[in-house]
Amino acid sequence: MRIAFGSDHAGFDMKGTLTKHLGELGHQVVDVGTYNADPVDYPDFAEAVGKAVLEGRADHGVLICGSGVGASVAANKIRGIRAGLCHDTYSAHQGVEHDDMNILVLGARVIGLALAPEIVSAYTGAKFTNEERHVRRLSKVKALEARFR
Repeated sequence: MRIAFGSDHAGFDMKGTLTKHLGELGHQVVDVGTYNADPVDYPDFAEAVGKAVLEGRADHGVLICGSGVGASVAANKIRGIRAGLCHDTYSAHQGVEHDDMNILVLGARVIGLALAPEIVSAYTGAKFTNEERHVRRLSKVKALEARFR
């Protein structure tokens, strides 16, 4: 699986840990930055990850900032992106299985480096179920997006 990875300065160290972890699992990482710990703005990387997913350069994305909140808000402004802020494995896999989440957002200052690989593994191992109830609900989400854009 191709996974776009982006972070601001607060998520830089965690991004390094997670990209290595996913590489070891056989995933291809598309690193869209940041490339050092100098202060940067999270919306720039939310856009870069979102574009990589929408353009087909990645199957899914992972986005990291300090709390995860700002990056999640920014990513969800992009039409077609369904970003979910997750701090546990259940939400990470359920967000894909039920909501077809295409970007996982993490808060580097909220979760530790021991838990983060487990969350990312749960996310990358999940598949959308295509159950009628989830398809119906996702259609309603897409309709909301279309009405308010």
